[in-house]
Amino acid sequence: MKRISVLLLACAFTLSAALIHAPAIQAAPTVIKIAGMKPEGEPETIAMHRFGEILEQLSKGKYKVEVYPNSQLGKENAYIAATRKGVIQMCATGTQTSALQKSMGMLETPMLYDSYEHAHRAMNGKTFELINKGFPEKSGLRMINAFPLGFRHFYTKKPVKSIDDIKGLRMRVPNIPLYTNFAKECGISGQAMPFAEVVSALDQGIIDGGDSPFSDIVTKKMYEKCPQITTTRHILVIHALYINEKFYQSLPAEDRAWFDKAAKDSAEEVWAKAEQVDQDAIKELKAHKAVISEPSKALHDFMYEAGKRSWSLFLDPKSNNYVENAQEILDSAASYR
Repeated sequence: MKRISVLLLACAFTLSAALIHAPAIQAAPTVIKIAGMKPEGEPETIAMHRFGEILEQLSKGKYKVEVYPNSQLGKENAYIAATRKGVIQMCATGTQTSALQKSMGMLETPMLYDSYEHAHRAMNGKTFELINKGFPEKSGLRMINAFPLGFRHFYTKKPVKSIDDIKGLRMRVPNIPLYTNFAKECGISGQAMPFAEVVSALDQGIIDGGDSPFSDIVTKKMYEKCPQITTTRHILVIHALYINEKFYQSLPAEDRAWFDKAAKDSAEEVWAKAEQVDQDAIKELKAHKAVISEPSKALHDFMYEAGKRSWSLFLDPKSNNYVENAQEILDSAASYR
């Protein structure tokens, strides 16, 4: 009996030692799916990947992020809806969310920002808060950062040097009131159409050009049809990462802090590289014989005044795009100049 007891004690000791030294069994990571519209290599997709890498590092593998760029999970409207419903946890998009709350359209207010530095300060400050006021409650989404895709510039078949050159110019514009209204104020004949139709419209002579950030002009090879690039910087395209609000609120406080830090740090990396992205694109454009020119002061001033007139879209209570705190947003953005 005594011998059996000794054997049992020895087995128990051996088992305890094995358990102590055995590697801990780690729970399977929680998968976070995030959808976007841009292809690999563009600022939006870079931000998505960096968010995932930083979150996985902060959480020590508790969360694993799967990135679906280039509209792999459907067009913007579809994946925004999927994020709102909780089918996926996150997405990246721009002013498409203005369909849910009008103030989100003010992220890309024409002629609002003088530089990346100016916009960066505003998006890290009160302007960001004012644009997002009430958005999570109304939409079921939370905007957790904001980063630039680049300033929009004209690409045209012929040079644009004067005010007369843009009056009556047939330019492709996104089918968004913000853009069509600004084109009208500039005297441009805005032709609303999807970006995918631009090349055929140029070939058919339906349009004389369009406007996009440098990175898009290079990626889509718009310089082949429109070698004249005028650096008008009239609208800064700002995208953001959005997360399902219920999912976000369900996270433990420490986990929410990880998500917040990953969002902030990934956006900061995109802001830090914005100027370099433009410089790299300019080198590519010049290598393909594109002609890049600055607008004259008269043309810039003319477009600035047109931009200010377009702000009535948000300021006029009779407008379908009226934003109750629009003036406060505009004043806030100006304060970071």
